[in-house]
Amino acid sequence: MKLSAEQLEHYDEHGYVIVQDVFSPEEDIDPVIEEYKGVLDNLAQELYDSAEISSLYEDLPFSERLIAIYQESGKVHAQYFDFSLPQGNVKPDTPFWAGPAVFRMLTNESLLDAVESILGGEIYSNPVQHVRLKPPEHLTPVNEETGRVQLGKTPVHQDHGVVRPEADETQMLTVWFSLMDVNIENGCLCVWPGSHKRGLVDHCPTNLGLSVPGKLLEGKAAPMIMKKGDALLMHKQTIHASYSNNSDAIRWSFDLRYNPIGQPTGRPAFPGFVARSRKYPETILRKPADWEQLWRDTRDHMAAVQDESNFNRWTKDNPVCA
Repeated sequence: MKLSAEQLEHYDEHGYVIVQDVFSPEEDIDPVIEEYKGVLDNLAQELYDSAEISSLYEDLPFSERLIAIYQESGKVHAQYFDFSLPQGNVKPDTPFWAGPAVFRMLTNESLLDAVESILGGEIYSNPVQHVRLKPPEHLTPVNEETGRVQLGKTPVHQDHGVVRPEADETQMLTVWFSLMDVNIENGCLCVWPGSHKRGLVDHCPTNLGLSVPGKLLEGKAAPMIMKKGDALLMHKQTIHASYSNNSDAIRWSFDLRYNPIGQPTGRPAFPGFVARSRKYPETILRKPADWEQLWRDTRDHMAAVQDESNFNRWTKDNPVCA
């Protein structure tokens, strides 16, 4: 889906644009939901076999089942569903999910058409990516040490702030979309329009992750209310966050990145791939199994080698964090 001149102008001026109907809910998104039902089956069986839960909760719908499993086990098992790895302490059996339905979303032709409108025809799938299945906060297990829910709202940040300095010149584009309708109640994103024009601002490490201090924020945030099938395209320096999920069901989203081929991803330990190339189509990664193997090989390597990589450029010693 090529972006119109008006959409490109909105992106340039405000640092984001919502593109409607990028995906078919039935043909693109529902197969992902179906695939993750199997992932949840596997998680439930593992926890049941280890006596961490007393039931498989097989009769519950996906959202209710996930919440029930998280509550009884007392833990949010986010890594089990993610198509990325942790930044440290990776083990040979660290879970992740890189299934074919997920791969088809990352390489969706309609999505890549929209990305091409901004980045051009040589597109690399940047490995700074996540899936987020956020339970309602009032039903989410609490971290006993901090007293906070284990998976809550996303702090205020720029995506540029979570990559290494080597990617400072990379033309990185964020693509965020939900597998369901999203609004303020269930935790949609919010952005600070025009904030990308400020460049990279200071972030402070917090218990929730990197966060832009409130004293550095300018203007008001705009909620990104979207329908299933829509996609939000954001500049890497657009300041954004998410609201808390105050509904009674999970809020489920994909958080992807793309950049022109050949530019640093900002996370060299993780594997990206060529998603589209008008010049060299033979370089495109086309098989889901090959993508999964890239992540398996990366996990094996990170589990065997002590990685001294520093994923975070910010420290609490920064004066703005005082």
